[in-house]
Amino acid sequence: MTFWDFQASARRRTWGLLAAFALLVLGIAAGVHLVLALVFWTPALVAVALTSLRLEQVAVHYPAGFLATNIGIVSLMVLGGAWIKRSNLRQGGLHLAKQLGARAARPSVSHAEQQYLNIVDELCIAAGALRPQAMVLPRDQSLNAFAAAWEAEDAVIVVSMGTLDYLSRDELKGVVAHELSHLHEGDTRLNMELAGYVFGLEMLFNYGRDWVERGVSLFGRPLMAVGWLGWLAAQALKATVSRQREYLADARAVQWTRNPDGLGRVLRKALWLQDYPLQADALQPQGAGSGAYSPLVAHMLLLEVHSIEELHDFWHLGGVPWMASHPSLEARIARIYGEDEAREPLPLQDADQRWVNPFSAPLPLAQSKTS
Repeated sequence: MTFWDFQASARRRTWGLLAAFALLVLGIAAGVHLVLALVFWTPALVAVALTSLRLEQVAVHYPAGFLATNIGIVSLMVLGGAWIKRSNLRQGGLHLAKQLGARAARPSVSHAEQQYLNIVDELCIAAGALRPQAMVLPRDQSLNAFAAAWEAEDAVIVVSMGTLDYLSRDELKGVVAHELSHLHEGDTRLNMELAGYVFGLEMLFNYGRDWVERGVSLFGRPLMAVGWLGWLAAQALKATVSRQREYLADARAVQWTRNPDGLGRVLRKALWLQDYPLQADALQPQGAGSGAYSPLVAHMLLLEVHSIEELHDFWHLGGVPWMASHPSLEARIARIYGEDEAREPLPLQDADQRWVNPFSAPLPLAQSKTS
């Protein structure tokens, strides 16, 4: 398929997944009602099992407004969770970037940052898009980037310092084009909306747990069970939507740059770093939740990152692929170059271009072409 076909496919799948997400929320509301109705039916079923009474002889009385209350609880949790998440981002992409330690690019003191600004300008002209503010994570030597916006006027593209240091101009152009696509398609807002609904389903689980802690397990445990299953299904759907948007952004980057090798080489370098986890970890900023490791932008990143704690966390199910917010690097590379064309990992730096970074562990040398 061409990048046009990949874009159309990603959009179709996204709309299908969003419809499934809406049906899931409705299903959770129905599930809560049925589970709580079963609580009221339990004494009647026990009586039928232990006595000579027949089911039609047993009367079950629901409280007034039982159905409306159950649907209202789920609606309140889901919509309330979405509202809480939205309120966290209403201050805009610039506020979020600064919160993570990013600063505006400084062309007057860095050739790499001047080149970065030039690339942003070029791609915005080519795409006919509003120019986002270009920012840098100065203490992050990893290979990553993200875009954030609530409205078009507060859009930002943020790249790590390692992205500026380790990538060529064409490779950096592929990264910026990928992030600009996320802004162009409204992916930041879409992801945060979905994150809000997922958070609402998690609130339903917590609501059931509160009832259990108060000693009302008969109501609390069914709510916990339905809330957890709903949260799990919603997380899987949200991750699937996010993976489709990553495929779409990759295809857009190829379209706008007319150079599959730009973004393709970046992904191949990231694939190479997987073989050197100690050196890759040394490039990350120190401190949990800082920079690209912040959960606020985990789903927005160019490359997915995981902390060791997250991979062993029960809630994240050990980092299983169907819960990942990004497709595998191998799958993304195959989409860019074609299924039939194998592409090997690339070293982060060639031997003749190597420089020493005093703030990170030394990277292994690439094999020289003459050796």
